[in-house]
Amino acid sequence: MSGLIVGFGRPDSFKIEEMFDKIRHRGPYLSGISINNRAIMAQNYLKADCPEAHPENDPVPVTNPGNKNSSICYDGQMGNSNDLCNTHGITHGSFKEERLILHLFKKYGPNMLSYLDDAVFAFVISDGENLFAARDLLGIKTLFYGYKDGTFYLTSELKSLITITDEVYEFPPGHYMNGSGTLTRFAELPQSQPEILADDLDKITATIRDIIQRSFNNRVDFNVLTGSLLSGGIDSSVIVWLASEAYMNKFGNDARLKTFALGVGESEDIKCARLMAAHINSDHHELIVDLDRILEVLPGVIYYLESFDPSLVRGSVSNYLISRYAKEKGIEVLLSGEGGDEIFCGYLYLKDFPAEELFARQMECIGFLHNNASLRLDRMNLCNSIRVVTPLISGELLNYAMTLPPEYKQKPDGDQKIEKWIFRKAFENVLPKEIVWRLKQEFSQGSGSADLLPAYFKDEALLEAQKSFPMVRSKEELYYFQIFTRHFGSGRAVDTVGQWIRL
Repeated sequence: MSGLIVGFGRPDSFKIEEMFDKIRHRGPYLSGISINNRAIMAQNYLKADCPEAHPENDPVPVTNPGNKNSSICYDGQMGNSNDLCNTHGITHGSFKEERLILHLFKKYGPNMLSYLDDAVFAFVISDGENLFAARDLLGIKTLFYGYKDGTFYLTSELKSLITITDEVYEFPPGHYMNGSGTLTRFAELPQSQPEILADDLDKITATIRDIIQRSFNNRVDFNVLTGSLLSGGIDSSVIVWLASEAYMNKFGNDARLKTFALGVGESEDIKCARLMAAHINSDHHELIVDLDRILEVLPGVIYYLESFDPSLVRGSVSNYLISRYAKEKGIEVLLSGEGGDEIFCGYLYLKDFPAEELFARQMECIGFLHNNASLRLDRMNLCNSIRVVTPLISGELLNYAMTLPPEYKQKPDGDQKIEKWIFRKAFENVLPKEIVWRLKQEFSQGSGSADLLPAYFKDEALLEAQKSFPMVRSKEELYYFQIFTRHFGSGRAVDTVGQWIRL
């Protein structure tokens, strides 16, 4: 996870510097700016992004060894990078993913994107005369673009772009762009349910475990100080169980993985996280906060998050606080269980739909990621200069899960449904039953922030505000909206905000 700024056309180096300064938090360890004809490219990295690199010896942006004029600004994670590097003769070491992408682009052009089906990414390649930019299908990595004085600008965060222009847009997921600004779709979510698997239950659960284990092994190496978020739900508990096993395998049976939990008082998350931490004997850390602490950080959270959606802001406050706390403890990488709800249909509102409609609703849910839930994952960790790794966000896992029977994701149980049932079954023999069968709660609900925040906002002039901004749906959202517009204005920046379907 890193940050990028690119100006193409007639870029002003002072403007690039001004933009770059706004995203220093994304990469305080290593940074650089290159100027090449029509392109100025700026890139920064966390140490966890490139632990083998040295600021004095490894200039960035990374160039193509076979063509020094071609450079890449990159933010991403690839699950299949080792296999691709071995296949294409890319040596392992610093910036292997960047070197691999440059190689693939030189060899295949835009068709190279088909090789990145197990990756999340936003990148820009330029040789000074041409430009190629792309963003992953789910939009897990963020990217924005805008225009000013005949120049085209791209950046990881809206806050850097808004410093020079109001003409701002979200780069659409699953698209690439050339130097003229033309967008081309290269991938899209399926419109219909793939053929349903006929495998027996034991084979399905074994396959789920195998895919997740492989995804974990491909993404986690403990080369820098690594901890894990732990909410006590099934998603984070699966990740900490895998992480604890891998941690002891690498550092010895007495080694203890650091885990981190947050709650507003004695919340449900705190209690369940303690249970799971005891189960794996982790080095467990808790952060207990109250409403005053939440209100204190809200303005900063909205600034870094670049959203005013209430459900997203509530969860992001919790994520921001626990990420900052982990950073204070020296953590450079945090593992997260993000992705499980989208892949295995964990959101409670999905229970309202019949089985034959579940796939379409799941795709709709996944379609919200690019300008809503993925922001929390990216922003609330990177603003604290922490890399976050999400083994459940895997192309292989998503493709497999789409072939599972809908009743395995939302399992009928009397007049109720058990969300993520097949995921729970896959790990029921290694986790405490209180964790496996715990009712799904969003991070903000389990941590307690969802209960406190909506009740706090009472005196905002909602009806008057809705005359100009009808998208504002509640007094709580109006409060967040006002903070957002102070930073980003009320023009096109508002259009980049994705609003969850429920408050």
